[in-house]
Amino acid sequence: MRLSDLGEKEIIDIRDGSRYGDLYDAELIFDERTGKIKVILVPENKPRLSFTGLADYIHIPWNSIKKFGEDIIIVETDKANLY
Repeated sequence: MRLSDLGEKEIIDIRDGSRYGDLYDAELIFDERTGKIKVILVPENKPRLSFTGLADYIHIPWNSIKKFGEDIIIVETDKANLY
């Protein structure tokens, strides 16, 4: 599967059904040495006024992905460890 095939898949947390949006809207952080994806940065879906104009992001570790479905990516996160 190519990364471009994943773009329109929605990211959903299996623990509580939270919807994080499409992977297309996310940023990916790669390990510089191995080239492997380490973290998915998903823009927070909370309407907030930001004085810097920068979006707040939720960091989802790549290893929290449990399944790639036809239309969704299922992750299992520990809410306490999301930053």
